[in-house]
Amino acid sequence: MINRDDYLNKLIRFRDKELIKVITGIRRCGKSTLFDLYINYLLQNGVKEEQIIRLNLEDPVYYELDNYLKLYNYIKEKMKSDKMNYIFIDEVQNVQEFQKAVDGLYIQKNTDIYITGSNAYLLSGELATLLSGRYVEIKMLPLSFKEYRLALPNENIDILYQKYISIGSFPYALKLENVDDIDMYIKGIYDSIILKDIMARKNFQDMQMLQSIINFMLDNIGNLYSRNKIADTMTSNGRKISVHTVESYLTALTESFILYKANRYDVKGKQYLKTGDKYYVADLGLRYFLLGRKEQGKGHILENVVYLELLRRGYDVYIGKVDDCEVDFVAINSKGIEYYQVSETVIDENTLKRELRPLEMIKDHYPKYLLTKDFVPETTYNGIRKINVLDWLLEK
Repeated sequence: MINRDDYLNKLIRFRDKELIKVITGIRRCGKSTLFDLYINYLLQNGVKEEQIIRLNLEDPVYYELDNYLKLYNYIKEKMKSDKMNYIFIDEVQNVQEFQKAVDGLYIQKNTDIYITGSNAYLLSGELATLLSGRYVEIKMLPLSFKEYRLALPNENIDILYQKYISIGSFPYALKLENVDDIDMYIKGIYDSIILKDIMARKNFQDMQMLQSIINFMLDNIGNLYSRNKIADTMTSNGRKISVHTVESYLTALTESFILYKANRYDVKGKQYLKTGDKYYVADLGLRYFLLGRKEQGKGHILENVVYLELLRRGYDVYIGKVDDCEVDFVAINSKGIEYYQVSETVIDENTLKRELRPLEMIKDHYPKYLLTKDFVPETTYNGIRKINVLDWLLEK
């Protein structure tokens, strides 16, 4: 079992707080394993087994709990009246109106509730309204490069990175050595997402169109696109589609955590822009599986890795605009702002100048970084730190 300390420590910090802990993320990113790790922690720190109630609503044994009242009554019957009850519910969105059951359990005096879901729909609409201010969301991703490194400590670092981006970062994939077996595993994840989290939930009818949108977006990660441009490009390629349909599919893909959207931010004007988003994929192994294991856009793949790592580190991440230049990432949290430029290599002097220029145009004093795969000592250019990206990925 791979330790997921960053996520585990968040659960520990929120233990016994009067908040519902909601863990969201793409299927098979490790949410259930996180529950295993946390339950082990509880058992080692004074909690008795009878205080723990755990259900995985994808297990057929719980299929009869097909509405919120049955779910509520089932758990209520197992609760101890004189002790804290730690309640864990995996894939809670499988029960209709589950939010009513969760709310009913929440108002009990001796409950500490943890739920997982594989779709952002979990925190939309009625749930957000009913439980407003009473939950905290912990957003989970597949393995970081640092976690990957801890699982394979003896691997050459460059070979490890190639494995990380081509085989992917779903935790269980590390247990599979044959690429064909890994592809079969990833296919199973992909099919579950498409059938359960998108087609069934959204009632989409055109599987081929959805597949075309997915392939198009994965082939264009890190490219600036509007919905109009996506619709026009696909139509010109023989797949006629409306802007409204593109919007619906992209919403479904982000809600199921296959894709993450990065909006644009005007650095000088200090305002968020409404047009020209970029999309990144939750796991690059999924991209390679769907598009083929060929040499594909190294720079944007590296961008994808950095983008996800910034999310893991708790930043809101945007694409920066500085006059006519683009900053790859503007990372914002409660402590301030950091700026990142990402490039496979800047050994060529012209490339170095081109990558430094957007950062040099920013006149504030927040940290600025140029991340590359060049194996050279860290260097500073007018306050801009040039760092090897693999060192950066492993540093926190």
